Amino acid sequence: MIQISGVPFQSSQAWPVGSIERTIVDRMMNSSSSFEYRSMNEQQFELELRRSIIRSARLLNQSNAAFEVFERSRSNPVFWYTTRYGGFQLRPGVRPSIAIDDIYRNSHLYGFECATAMIIVYYYAVLQVIGAAKFDQLFPELYLYSWNFDPDLALNTGFTNQFIPGDVVYFNNPQFNPQTPEWRGVNAVVLEDGTYYGHGMGIMRAEQMIASLNESRAPWSTQPAYLTNMVTRPGFTYLANVSLQRNSRPDKLKYIVIEHNESSISFDRYVYYLNNSHLFEENP
Repeated sequence: MIQISGVPFQSSQAWPVGSIERTIVDRMMNSSSSFEYRSMNEQQFELELRRSIIRSARLLNQSNAAFEVFERSRSNPVFWYTTRYGGFQLRPGVRPSIAIDDIYRNSHLYGFECATAMIIVYYYAVLQVIGAAKFDQLFPELYLYSWNFDPDLALNTGFTNQFIPGDVVYFNNPQFNPQTPEWRGVNAVVLEDGTYYGHGMGIMRAEQMIASLNESRAPWSTQPAYLTNMVTRPGFTYLANVSLQRNSRPDKLKYIVIEHNESSISFDRYVYYLNNSHLFEENP
């Protein structure tokens, strides 16, 4: 269900048949969830950003960026410093927009795991929609590691079986092989044609993604992989409004980084670690 200024929105005919925007709107209208906007501009921003997320996912799939565990993560040293934890810290004096764009331009220099890939997809998608100047203003000190994200990305998670193109979902492999813990699961972007993009897996249908994960189950396992009902989304409405602000951004609080060394975890698992950060206090 879609509501704009409290009024039900009931037609997707403003968008061409077969377009990504129409597919998104139709899915929203047929969803039991409520998508509420204060204006048509807010709705249009979400459609543009969802389309950009899909495009960013497809471009990353076509790139030469490798799937790597944290110990083997790598980045372009001109723009990023690769930490001992396998994270990418933006170098001083580097514009965030240029550094994110470089991941796509010089993808062969990069290797990262699938949660980091989702954050990269989000940042690149937002950059394409709001432009470099506003992006640099919103995200001045990037650190790419797992699901670590800037507060202005406003990520949130919920639970539903009705996915919308541009959502990120999680395929869980509850009894993964301990020899290949990077396949504990796959974070994946929901595409408009019924397929999913997961870094390291490529673009597949759900049953193909599950079958691939099942090949990395423990020998004693009895529970197969499955698609969870968890959905992660950026704060579309928040971004729509903050991107229009002309004044410089005041100093903002930053989330601490949880360096857990577990590839391919879900967003809600990272949030759990974030809320229990005392578990990760570094030994002296």
